[in-house]
Amino acid sequence: MYVQKTVAFKPAEAKKSWHLIDASGQVVGRLATQIADLLRGKSNTMFSSIADAGDFVVVINAEKVVFTGKKWDDKDYYWHTNHIGGIKKRTAKEQLAKHPELILMDAVQGMLPKNTLGRKQLTKLKVFKGTEHDHSAQNPAPFKLK
Repeated sequence: MYVQKTVAFKPAEAKKSWHLIDASGQVVGRLATQIADLLRGKSNTMFSSIADAGDFVVVINAEKVVFTGKKWDDKDYYWHTNHIGGIKKRTAKEQLAKHPELILMDAVQGMLPKNTLGRKQLTKLKVFKGTEHDHSAQNPAPFKLK
């Protein structure tokens, strides 16, 4: 009787590539799902939910993303300053004016695992306001969005 061996994936065997995504005119949630899939490595043949097999993602034009409906006024972003009574709040419109890259970072973070692996995968996401980015030496390939 032939028994097939299970091959365990090792993170050192992963071939990580760099992707460049232009976020201008893209809906935040739909863009965030595709970015999260790239960070997790779901399209790789060696995908494993317990190992980091994902690619690096560079997002440009983060200030040109769009929300559907009335989310610009209704959606709130909360954070805490770690001081007593230090809860802070901004609407999506205020967040776009102050820190547009945090809109995408927050959306993608919500779609990654809530553990150390998810935090490690989030470090492979680089979001920039304009068209200039610091990762031209890595030669990120333009990614065709669905």
